[in-house]
Amino acid sequence: MRKAGDTEVSFQTLIAPAPFADEISCQCQAPHEKLTITQARLGTPVDRPVRVYADGIFDLFHSGHARALMQAKTLFPNSYLLVGVCSDDLTHKFKGFTVMNETERYEALRHCRYVDEVIRDAPWTLTPEFLEKHKIDFVAHDDIPYSSAGSDDVYKHIKEAGMFVPTQRTEGISTSDIITRIVRDYDVYARRNLQRGYTAKELNVSFINEKKYRFQNQVDKMKEKVKNVEEKSKEFVNKVEEKSHDLIQKWEEKSREFIGNFLELFGPDGAWKQMFQERSGRMLQALSPRQSPTSSPTRGRSPSRSPSPPSPWLFNKASPPSSPKVASASISSMSEGDEDEK
Repeated sequence: MRKAGDTEVSFQTLIAPAPFADEISCQCQAPHEKLTITQARLGTPVDRPVRVYADGIFDLFHSGHARALMQAKTLFPNSYLLVGVCSDDLTHKFKGFTVMNETERYEALRHCRYVDEVIRDAPWTLTPEFLEKHKIDFVAHDDIPYSSAGSDDVYKHIKEAGMFVPTQRTEGISTSDIITRIVRDYDVYARRNLQRGYTAKELNVSFINEKKYRFQNQVDKMKEKVKNVEEKSKEFVNKVEEKSHDLIQKWEEKSREFIGNFLELFGPDGAWKQMFQERSGRMLQALSPRQSPTSSPTRGRSPSRSPSPPSPWLFNKASPPSSPKVASASISSMSEGDEDEK
């Protein structure tokens, strides 16, 4: 049987699993005198740690268990935590069937960082002989009365002896809660394990339920594929929309730039109008003749012809032409004379 001091074993639990009580023996270097809670809280010598005991079933070891053990470990400045784990026979007798067997529960406790020593096959009710054998100073547990084995509170005599130190329960987590979740979602977990390779016999599932679960698994796979396709389609549409938005923005920017350049060139005050006006001015200047100087003498007018003497018959009212032929001849001669003047 391996022997080790409490301090040495406590240090070893930081780098190795906690030892079992039946594999080591308690060998305190200082005399093991009874301590009060006040003395323990003030602190004890290094070679005389306060030995705190916590017991339980610890089925499906979870964070609530670990927090309770952490509280027990840190009750006093210098403490050594022993954890008692009840066997399968005792647990099934007084509490009910467990998910984990006793070996699994022992190993779970050994690997908790707050545990210094594990006591296998711990008693359901603590006796003075058990307390003396393991040199237990205090017992840590939540303060709720634990009725079992025909007793209203199995820790009543420990409380009366002044050896009980209460810890706080962690709300929202317990072994019963975890089992309730599994039972509530039984079909989900049965299908999950069938999909992972477990047989219907291992899961205690009937032939009909097995076929039903496998069909549901196939349906779920199809749903998952459809969901993936929908998600990819949405991603593709979103990408197209983003690119379309970018293209529209670029098109608008280019359109504004084109319109601005067009107005700058062909607008009312554009460069093209100015250039057209300059060229028009040059063409007009090139095509128009040069004007004469204002001081040049005017060109003389040609002398007009002297008027022809009036017809004698105009002054001779008493003697008109003798005949119409003569009158017409006179009129035509007057017309020719007027044309010659012109």
